[in-house]
Amino acid sequence: MNKINSEDQLIQIVPFKIYSQNNNVELMKKSGLAVTGIGFLFLLISLTGISSSQPIMFFFLSFGLIAAGSIFYFIMLTKEAPAGIKNNRIFFEAFTSRKTAAWLLGIILTGFYVVLYWYPELMQNWINLVNPLSYWLRGKAADHWFLYGSFYTTAVVVMAIRMIVKYRHNRYQIVRSISVSIFQLGFSFIIPGILVRLNKPEFYFNYFWPLKFQYLFPGEIRYLTSNGEALGYFMVFWGIAMFVIATPILTYFFGKRWYCSWVCGCGGLAETAGDPFRQNSDKSLKAWKLERWLIHSVLIFVVVTTGLLWINSATGGKALGTVSQAFAEWYGFLIGALFSGIIGVGFYPIFGSRVWCRFGCPMAATLGMFQKYFSRFRITTNGGQCISCGNCSTYCEMGIDVKWYAQRGQNIIRSSCVGCGICSAVCPRGVLKLENLPMAGRYNKVD
Repeated sequence: MNKINSEDQLIQIVPFKIYSQNNNVELMKKSGLAVTGIGFLFLLISLTGISSSQPIMFFFLSFGLIAAGSIFYFIMLTKEAPAGIKNNRIFFEAFTSRKTAAWLLGIILTGFYVVLYWYPELMQNWINLVNPLSYWLRGKAADHWFLYGSFYTTAVVVMAIRMIVKYRHNRYQIVRSISVSIFQLGFSFIIPGILVRLNKPEFYFNYFWPLKFQYLFPGEIRYLTSNGEALGYFMVFWGIAMFVIATPILTYFFGKRWYCSWVCGCGGLAETAGDPFRQNSDKSLKAWKLERWLIHSVLIFVVVTTGLLWINSATGGKALGTVSQAFAEWYGFLIGALFSGIIGVGFYPIFGSRVWCRFGCPMAATLGMFQKYFSRFRITTNGGQCISCGNCSTYCEMGIDVKWYAQRGQNIIRSSCVGCGICSAVCPRGVLKLENLPMAGRYNKVD
């Protein structure tokens, strides 16, 4: 507290505090973190194989405690301060500001994906840990992909609760977080598991070509129609209809956010588990130029690969021989594994949460073209209210310099924008608004 002497009075300046520390709440928060830490400890212990005799018990001691402790911690956050976005010290914390701890976390995540893709046998004891869940849901033993799905779904659902707590004053963020949780848990985990139990093809209804590139490959279509009977034909129809019909129509009315921020599992993880790292996205002009070239190159890659496979299939393999299959294998390795998994998620703490969505996802590229040229969606700006604080640009996970548009009062119509709405949420002046308006006058370019 500072004191300023004047001629006839003493003026006291007291530092403004948003809220004071509550020791009981702090104790509860630490308890939640302790429970989460114990859960991770049991998860590591499970790697030794000690959990093989009691997999159910160790499943709840690992997955259960991690989820319960984390959720309890998030709930306690509502007790320490009024509703409102708290990004306090985000550029000073070790895990969120590219410091040593962030690099270590990135190495751990990257290492996990390397082992998952190429050395899954090293995860066998973890696979055994989720065997009871797999038998209950799918009627068969777990494999490394079911283990990955269990980790992935747990992360999305638990961290979605964190999003709901953090943005509890914002209806858009609450509904969006619930949506990605439902689609991940229901359409990417439970429904595919039930299909396997019924001896039907494992199918993910919230993924389709070109993101799930196999779904339009001739071999995959033959597999679905021959093994799924009527359901298999419906799966093929669903995949084609979602790309050919639903994608342009829904993007016209709502922009690419209907998929990238509400449905997609990749976006679901980025919006929940990746939220603490969104400020690390590169906002430079160089990154934007790289983004445009790279993401459209991946789209061309998958289109060419799909075309080659169909040409080869139509000619009985005489036209291209093994060339088309080689293209498919290289795409699966370079894009499906290396880019979307290892780099896309492993580098969250360093490059932000939307590396894959921004630089590599062919579905995002397709949706982006529709959004830029044939959509009612835009983010409108009230430039007269902008105070140039920079919050909008800082927390844009797609690396868009939102402030530049806001200062000029220019509508934001970028193919990369996923409509997450965080820029609007963190704006202290209500400058930004996500809107679906008639296309006439959509571009209000300001010189």
